[in-house]
Amino acid sequence: MTAGRTAGIFGGGSGEYASSTPSPAALEAVRLGKRYRSTWALRDCSLTVPAGRVVAFVGPNGAGKSTFLHLVAGLIAPTRGSVRLFGEPVGQRAEALARVAFLAQDKPLYDGFTVADMLRFGHHLNPRWDDSFARQRLTELDIPLNRKVGKLSGGQQAQVALTIAVAKRPDLLVMDEPLANLDPVARHDVMRSLMAAVAETQMTVVLSSHVVSDLTNACDWLVVLNRGQVQISGEVDELLATHRLLSGPAELADGVAARMPVISDSRSERQADLLARTSPGTPWHDPRWTASGVSLEELVLAYLRRPDATSLPHPTLTLS
Repeated sequence: MTAGRTAGIFGGGSGEYASSTPSPAALEAVRLGKRYRSTWALRDCSLTVPAGRVVAFVGPNGAGKSTFLHLVAGLIAPTRGSVRLFGEPVGQRAEALARVAFLAQDKPLYDGFTVADMLRFGHHLNPRWDDSFARQRLTELDIPLNRKVGKLSGGQQAQVALTIAVAKRPDLLVMDEPLANLDPVARHDVMRSLMAAVAETQMTVVLSSHVVSDLTNACDWLVVLNRGQVQISGEVDELLATHRLLSGPAELADGVAARMPVISDSRSERQADLLARTSPGTPWHDPRWTASGVSLEELVLAYLRRPDATSLPHPTLTLS
């Protein structure tokens, strides 16, 4: 465990917590870029996430997800661009980082500490620490406070780490692959606990995962990152409503594809299946074409399989 990750979950500065301070967004990245020597891990990433959202942050290995989340948590500095949390630039004011908790796959816990030791550590570093919440939650989960962290199961360690992160009472919880090394039951239990914490605190959560099914019923905002660039970002319901699988005659597919952004294109000799980004309420007047909805997983996979990782423009024409 690195010192940076310990600070991310336990402390983010000594400034006064200001949950009532109005801000335009929980997270705003503007042309964000990070270079390691000659290699760009991120390039020109821009997005805005409103407060109170649960964000599914997805992308393949090497897409730059961890780099992006480390920039958000203030653990590294950008090469270009900027990140603002609740209107405050990351790295310039302690108040901004004080409102963020960071939880990574390698949980920031000390194996030789008891669970109670970890809670005292968190209490010492965070002025708004909610000790009664932490102790009550762990009691409800049947996790003994006198047990050494190294003697806990992977699922129990994840629950302790999540409890510590939420007990900090952050406005933004950043989670980088926190479920990756858990079995299906533990994954489900941790996600259920996370959703209960979100409902209680109204905090914003950014959660990265390779398993889209983990995020389907939990997240209401989607960010797809691929090859160091943001492909798409927006409200899940709106994105699902404005993406359609169009099926029709192959000889007409080029004409349809010229009128709206096409994310995936599959054709046989007679039929074409186009997953396209459409205008809201697009009418489908041509009886030779059918339009059907897509799932969140289908949408994510279509974007990730695109040879071009850049974002697509919004459609301006409808199919008639």
